[in-house]
Amino acid sequence: MATVNTYLNFNGNCEAAFNFYKSIFGGTFSYLGRFGEMPEDDGYTVPEADKNKIMHVGLPIGKTILMGSDTGGDWAPKFVQGNNFSISINPETKEEADTLFNGLSEGGQVTMPMEVTFWGAYFGMFTDKFGVNWMVNFESQQDNS
Repeated sequence: MATVNTYLNFNGNCEAAFNFYKSIFGGTFSYLGRFGEMPEDDGYTVPEADKNKIMHVGLPIGKTILMGSDTGGDWAPKFVQGNNFSISINPETKEEADTLFNGLSEGGQVTMPMEVTFWGAYFGMFTDKFGVNWMVNFESQQDNS
């Protein structure tokens, strides 16, 4: 069965927010990566102003992971404080990822179709027909099916 985590988006202050959360919950970040660490793709270059922003951070809290990132570039104008979160699903198989993505996105708006990413996951994003933002992230090294 898939696990579900909360994914928060910030307008440039993700690192400060997650350092605050870490000071309350304790622990260490499972990952912290910046946009400047992304490989360039199809002529896309990360704008200089976004290179130090957080691309992804994870803070384990109990059996879940609080995740987050900064918005930037084309995503920044769509940032709305108060609606700056997604539900992140981590399925156990690629087939489950496709089933969940296709079912939940029906009637909604796909913002990134399911595809293999540079970080090695099979990943996609969408807003469902009720306006809820979702991410589906299958760690493909778990299962090569």
